[in-house]
Amino acid sequence: MTLAGYECDVLVIGGGIVGLATAHALRAARPGLAVTVLEKEPAPALHQTGRNSGVIHSGVYYRPGSRKARFAVRGAAELVTFCAEHGIPHGTPGKLIVATEPEELPRLHELAQRARRNGVPVRELGPAQIAEYEPAVAGIAALRVETTAQCDFAAVARELARLVRVRVNAEVVAIDRRVGRGVAVRTACGEVLRARAMVNCAGLHSDRIARLTGDEPGLRIVPFRGEFYRLRPERASLVRGLVYPVPDPAFPFLGVHLTAGLDGEVRIGPNAVPSLAREGYDWRTARLRELVDELAYPGVWRLARRHWRYGARELRRSWSKRAFTAGVRRLLPGITEDDLLPSPAGVRAQAVLPDGTPADDFEVTEAPHTVHVLNAPSPAATACLPIGRDIARRLLSTLA
Repeated sequence: MTLAGYECDVLVIGGGIVGLATAHALRAARPGLAVTVLEKEPAPALHQTGRNSGVIHSGVYYRPGSRKARFAVRGAAELVTFCAEHGIPHGTPGKLIVATEPEELPRLHELAQRARRNGVPVRELGPAQIAEYEPAVAGIAALRVETTAQCDFAAVARELARLVRVRVNAEVVAIDRRVGRGVAVRTACGEVLRARAMVNCAGLHSDRIARLTGDEPGLRIVPFRGEFYRLRPERASLVRGLVYPVPDPAFPFLGVHLTAGLDGEVRIGPNAVPSLAREGYDWRTARLRELVDELAYPGVWRLARRHWRYGARELRRSWSKRAFTAGVRRLLPGITEDDLLPSPAGVRAQAVLPDGTPADDFEVTEAPHTVHVLNAPSPAATACLPIGRDIARRLLSTLA
């Protein structure tokens, strides 16, 4: 029962898949709870949730025992079940993680060991076995991950939004946590909403929302744009399923990969380049205030100094289609520049610590009447259901 003087029990800021899953988990754990999701856009899931490759990650990459590892393994199975129960398009094509150079073999072996420690079954393949799955792909060794699935994450978000209360066009511009025992939130249109508690699931703006409450997040969201191409339809048969390179362990990015989607389209990407705005989906989109704020953060410069070679390579692939194609040809040697067509980009909300280190795990912190989700990039969409339950557990323990 909502307390007198409050519009609802819990406000969830952010209508991406994690915010919606959190609202769903709160309602499931306590059916009488009044929960409202505030989304600044005219519809949910228009940013990270709706701009990705649609892969349900199995849990291969993540440090054993980490929240990413535990929640991805659990969440992948739950999400496939959710899709089946709600009639959402999905499939389980499995994937290949392919080594193309001898120096990648130790990292591939380490991935196999990490996957098994996380409870994810994998098979190690040679070139002939790679060709059985992906005849057009070049590689000297690979891991086969049968449990990797895919779905339409935007459709999952729409279904979750149908199950909870969402208010769109409700950008939060001010938060007051000194009102009685709860919080008061003011939106851009001047409306004030009061609640007993609040969850910050604002994704690309999560650190900003934390600061509005008076909390210091201890990190900064640095936006990285991921650019995609797609194969010409007549060349889509070159890729049968999901093909990934061996990732560089120094970075939270999985590298440019090949994704044969549920719609038959093959997407290639993403790279990872600095974005000039938190929602900057191309080089023309820049927001001066956001850019100045980012450049004033010491962690950005420390990250850049430490990894400038990697960054220069990614920038070159962004500015040069020829360079992007050359990188892809390590996996798919039969393609040319003419085979690649533009495809919509996404922006990853990557938390960076003050020492320039990218946050390695999901970052969730608690404050009075508040839970902040401060770092929830991939595999957060995969793990949205257990993440939502974890946030709900944290918040409900503070509510009478």
